[in-house]
Amino acid sequence: MSAAVESDRLEVGVAGGKLAAFRFGASGEGARPVLAVHGTTASSYEWLALARALTGRATILAPDLRGRGASNGLPGPYGIAAHLSDLTAMLDQLAPAQPPVAVGHSLGAYVVARLAADRPDRIRAVVLVDGGLMIPGSDRVDLQAFADALLGPALARLKMTFASHEAYHDWWRAHPAIQGSDIADADLVAYADHDLVGRQPELRSSVSEQAVRADAAGFLEVATGADRLAVPSTLLCAPRGLRGEPNPMQPLALAQAWAAQAPRQRVAIQVPEVNHYTIAMGRAGAAAVAAAVAAALAR
Repeated sequence: MSAAVESDRLEVGVAGGKLAAFRFGASGEGARPVLAVHGTTASSYEWLALARALTGRATILAPDLRGRGASNGLPGPYGIAAHLSDLTAMLDQLAPAQPPVAVGHSLGAYVVARLAADRPDRIRAVVLVDGGLMIPGSDRVDLQAFADALLGPALARLKMTFASHEAYHDWWRAHPAIQGSDIADADLVAYADHDLVGRQPELRSSVSEQAVRADAAGFLEVATGADRLAVPSTLLCAPRGLRGEPNPMQPLALAQAWAAQAPRQRVAIQVPEVNHYTIAMGRAGAAAVAAAVAAALAR
């Protein structure tokens, strides 16, 4: 049974209200700050396994991005520029004196890459988790149509209602990328519960489709951040995709070409036997991310 992760809710003043953020893990002596930014239709609670893997070495500072989780009440405008502004405000309030290592998964990888590229004085190093580089097939296409193709099942979830928390837990347990995986069930339940809003029997995901589509509209712009990184950077990629299929979001050859552009500064690693979800939320994936974060902290 996985150990419980200590957590505290924090609030950050941003345009339009308060951004919700969570401190996972103890914040005592020796625990360095790590800014952790979640994926497109996810929330801060995707980092529970990472916080557990980094116990005693780092404290995770994880926002719920605008339009998701406990920040779903924040108004627009949404999109990449809003995330960058919100995260800068979060750093100003929660880590003003010590630039953190920034880790981002999926959309979060694009956002932290852009943040570190624009403000290398604010970020010590970055760990990109199955994101950050151009997704194959996304250039020269309508980005909203591409988002529908890539995120179809995730976007469909945002329109669904669930009769109970247990029904939503079961929906996630049956997800093809999660069924039979090494994601701790207690973590999956906490992740699902944090995402739900409304009342039974019409519970629904907290994630705003408008916010997701605004992020897709800014994808080409934000994907340039990784190519401009001047801080130590590691890209971890999964060999399997969003539904566990052998169609990776960040192919290893693409990651290796990116690393070869600045070999003293960049590293590309494929984490074996993980998919786009389990690379962040599963035991083996979180261990690989934790190792990359620990190496960045030691530099």
